[in-house]
Amino acid sequence: MSPIKFLLVLLLLITRTVQADQSDDFLAARDAYRSGDADKLALYSQHLQKTPLEVYTSYYQLRIKLDTADIAEIRAFLARPDDTPLLNRLRGEWLKSLGKKQQWELFDSEYPHVINADTELNCYAMQSRIRTRKKTVLDEVHDLWFTATDMPDNCTALFEVAIKADVISQQDIVARVRLALEAGNLSLAKSLTGQLTGNRAMPVKALDQAMDNPGKYLKNPKLASYGQRAVALFALQRLAKLSPDLASERWEIIEQSFPEKEQHYFLSWLAYEAARKQDIRALKWFKQAGNSPQNEQQLAWHVRTALRIQDWGEVLSGIHAMTETQRNESAWRYWQARALQASGRIAEAKHIFLPLSAESSFYGQLAAEELADTPVLSAVQPAYQPGKQELSDITNLPGIQRALTLYRMNIRVDALQEWNWAIRKFSDQELITAAEIARRNEMYDRAISTAEKTVSVHDFSLRYLAPYRSAMHAHIEENHLDEAWVYGLMRQESRFVTTAKSGVGASGLMQVMPTTARWIAKKLGLKDYKESLLHQLETNLTLGTYYMKTMLSSLDDSPVLASAAYNAGPGRARRWRADAPLEGAIYTETIPFDETRDYVKKVMSNTVYYARQFGDPPRSLKVRIGIINGKTGDTATETLDDKSPAP
Repeated sequence: MSPIKFLLVLLLLITRTVQADQSDDFLAARDAYRSGDADKLALYSQHLQKTPLEVYTSYYQLRIKLDTADIAEIRAFLARPDDTPLLNRLRGEWLKSLGKKQQWELFDSEYPHVINADTELNCYAMQSRIRTRKKTVLDEVHDLWFTATDMPDNCTALFEVAIKADVISQQDIVARVRLALEAGNLSLAKSLTGQLTGNRAMPVKALDQAMDNPGKYLKNPKLASYGQRAVALFALQRLAKLSPDLASERWEIIEQSFPEKEQHYFLSWLAYEAARKQDIRALKWFKQAGNSPQNEQQLAWHVRTALRIQDWGEVLSGIHAMTETQRNESAWRYWQARALQASGRIAEAKHIFLPLSAESSFYGQLAAEELADTPVLSAVQPAYQPGKQELSDITNLPGIQRALTLYRMNIRVDALQEWNWAIRKFSDQELITAAEIARRNEMYDRAISTAEKTVSVHDFSLRYLAPYRSAMHAHIEENHLDEAWVYGLMRQESRFVTTAKSGVGASGLMQVMPTTARWIAKKLGLKDYKESLLHQLETNLTLGTYYMKTMLSSLDDSPVLASAAYNAGPGRARRWRADAPLEGAIYTETIPFDETRDYVKKVMSNTVYYARQFGDPPRSLKVRIGIINGKTGDTATETLDDKSPAP
């Protein structure tokens, strides 16, 4: 070995040893912080001086004694360069401590510097301001009231003041109880009902009965007062979620006991629940609900129901009823343009398609295809490629250094927060540079998400990374799969994080569920299979690609149905079909599960971009999603576990 080569090898070994020691010291310091051992924390903190992780041990040392720490020491920490989210985190935690102790002068001086204050902090800020600007602050408290979620205790204290001042009225309390019941937050509803009086009072015991067994409760409900009818409406809503048929039958018996406004309220919920079950009677019930106020989900499902039967006039009127913000979502702009097009209003449709076509999304691609003679994406070279100096400048930023170090230690949450903080003000060129650094460090999820943030200058090869192609090739060939579709799905499943694990237990690059993995292993004759192998690259790819092929073969070779099945199970994907053939985009938009609907759109959109990157023959997104065959009465021969929870 030459002297130069020997020195390089020696330098590499020394660097790795230093990194390993630094990691051990950091993990020990973090464990000491978590256990509240200040002495051990101080010891290991000394070893991390002048390293990228020193700010963490300084934060730990302050956080462990925050309530008693010297103000000058806290402010000295907060005066550091703003290159880590830890400063904002400590500032928020200190502010909450000050608010709890009602040290308002200190609180008011520091609060303007916090970034993205949470609800608890905002309520402390209102508590401070209410001392001198009571009327203005109570108006803000009133606006904060209307939520179906539980609020922090300091917000509840503000609500009590507003109720005593009659800024929050009995009608406002009723409205929030209704929001809570609609969201299924029974504990919040019950905690609020004690503040209702007279005709509006709702018996807590009746609410429990309506929740536990709505059908039984509705056999003999009390309907004399507003509060009693509100409980019955809650039971009807619960029953409609279980079975629109049963709810409709029961409603016909008792509907005359409700005034018209309450009748319309229930019919809008009956229509919504029926629409999510793809029951075409929903459209009739939506119309019977008249002008009853509807939330965004109800308005969306009104339009989706009309889409299922291609009633373009109703699609237009349903979109028109939405708020401007909701109408501007890409889905509703696309379907509004399609409805205008179907009505012969071509110029108006093109006026919507044109700006939408510039968006890199499922509906942006479909809009472009409506405008183009040959609606496919052409190969585009990156508009910007960073040089050595640009890469070096970004790599050496303290926040990026910390993110890389934490990522190598598999401390993913802190690494993600550091990375996002470091890039939050980057230009498009800096974002592309950072994405390239992430790619080189095999932080594929960060590379993709960073490249997706660019506004005007893009690099789609970074947005649609394709690692592990050599490992994947044999599996794709063996199962006769479209490589672009496999990568489109895998990008959506894990962003190429081999250690990814979902909340329901799906694991690895292809996010295979344990039960599904055992079923596939048995099918393939993998005698030595065990669950720990799910994170092993080769095994995960073997199981995932076989499952994709199984879904595709059993579902008309439709990648839309197979993608839906991969996420939510084959039985659901079949049930979501219409009786007659249905346009693939309409099938996708009317998938009842929000997660699966979004998933299928992204998988299919990803597929088109990967096909372009791989140099595949041009095929439009519209052709790829195709037509979904009508129901044939078939059922799945085997039940596999679903990854998507019920909505």
